[in-house]
Amino acid sequence: MSSQSSRSSAGSRDSATYATAAWLFLRLLGVIYFTAFWSLAVQVVGLVGHDGILPARLYMDGARAFVASEGIGIDRYRLLPTLGWISTGDAFLRACCYAGAALSILLVVGVAPVVVLAVVWFDYLSLSIVCREFLSYQWDALLLEAGLIAVFLAPPVWRERLVDRADPPRVVRWLMTWLMFRLMVGSGAVKLASGDPTWRSLTAMTFHYETQPIPTPLAWYAHQLPLWFQKVSTAAVFAIELIAPWFVLGPRRLRVIAFALLAGLQSLVALTGNYAFFNFLAVALCLFLLDDRVFDRVLRRSAGLSAGRPRTRSPQMLALRTVAVWLFAVITVPVSLMMFTGSIGLALPLPLVAEVADFISPFRSVNSYGLFAVMTTTRDEIVVEGSNDGERWQPYEFPFKPGDVNRPPPWVAPHQPRLDWQMWFAALASYADAPWFRNFCLRLLEGSPDVLALMPRNPFPDGPPKYVRGVLYRYHFGKTAWWTREQIGDYSPVMSK
Repeated sequence: MSSQSSRSSAGSRDSATYATAAWLFLRLLGVIYFTAFWSLAVQVVGLVGHDGILPARLYMDGARAFVASEGIGIDRYRLLPTLGWISTGDAFLRACCYAGAALSILLVVGVAPVVVLAVVWFDYLSLSIVCREFLSYQWDALLLEAGLIAVFLAPPVWRERLVDRADPPRVVRWLMTWLMFRLMVGSGAVKLASGDPTWRSLTAMTFHYETQPIPTPLAWYAHQLPLWFQKVSTAAVFAIELIAPWFVLGPRRLRVIAFALLAGLQSLVALTGNYAFFNFLAVALCLFLLDDRVFDRVLRRSAGLSAGRPRTRSPQMLALRTVAVWLFAVITVPVSLMMFTGSIGLALPLPLVAEVADFISPFRSVNSYGLFAVMTTTRDEIVVEGSNDGERWQPYEFPFKPGDVNRPPPWVAPHQPRLDWQMWFAALASYADAPWFRNFCLRLLEGSPDVLALMPRNPFPDGPPKYVRGVLYRYHFGKTAWWTREQIGDYSPVMSK
């Protein structure tokens, strides 16, 4: 009897369909792409425009000079797969962002999803290459990887509707699940592999809320919670990241539990920290833990819909799609496995796979993941100041990162203020290790309108200052105020043109 029940359970898992999960994922991916492109559109000229912090034109000029000196021909487009070869003008950079946002809307409404997904993926890849440090975060890599897999997930139709949704190819669904697994387990495993004492002693959460890049107001309250609660929270993070993803191999009930745990963790992270679109994308990937039977009751009650029905498609189209999917999987799965094991300290001796990884690495779409491997235990902030006489200094306030101690932490996600984030990373390193910061100070000395537009107020409205410097402060969450701070030294020397 138990044997028969076991076979029945296995058969049920094999016959499960995921039409609704795939349909919802593509809608959410469209929304995420829209927020990513729109967020970048309002910053891109100040970051990498003609008079921006790291001008894309200089980067591409250097690339052209290099490929010319090395005699590199068409392979230049693999080494740097970007639309920046066409132009890096301010209007073109903005157009790339706005075009990506417009195409993302088409994806949400289901217009030509395969074509739209391929174009927006390449558009975001192009921008990530020319924006360099400013688009080098793990969620940028995650969006590129998920976006490329989604090209094979989307149905090859001109108009995708909810009532016509169909089960996606099983291989693609497992590629999405494998991506979710690597993201979650990798984030937990690197915390252990790093040997960081705060994770080992379960005290990491006592520092996290205060020292993360841009906390939310709720982070202040979370930071006040007692030590025992912070330790329990840290242990829960390990349990969820390292154990729950394995439930994908279990029956439906375990997969639903895994979804609740993983989505719940991402929701708590989003409530206490501004991590752009990362948490939304992570939850979207978890949708593939839910098959159509999970959605069926909700859909029947809300819209009178069933869990999806098959469509008639051309046998030639289905065969072509199958070949493309398997070719993609054969190339990317070994590479992602090697990168995943390598990130947790288990290097696999796979020289052929390593060569493939090197060949496809410029496309930034097969990656390793692992957030907060080492917990930051202090919060140092760079306060940038300007002066005309070298005696009286005025600060440049940033829109979202801590500055004024009386200003509350903001709600800003899914928008990501890229300069504010880079300032957090700069404070973790030395002035010598942040060449982009010198360029930033130079733009302030020049009074670049595009760079000044990244900040809420210009303290020198009548003309740029003669001198600029960076001063390092240590910030803490206060008891009666949002922040307290003390000056701990100079971050950079005094600079002038």
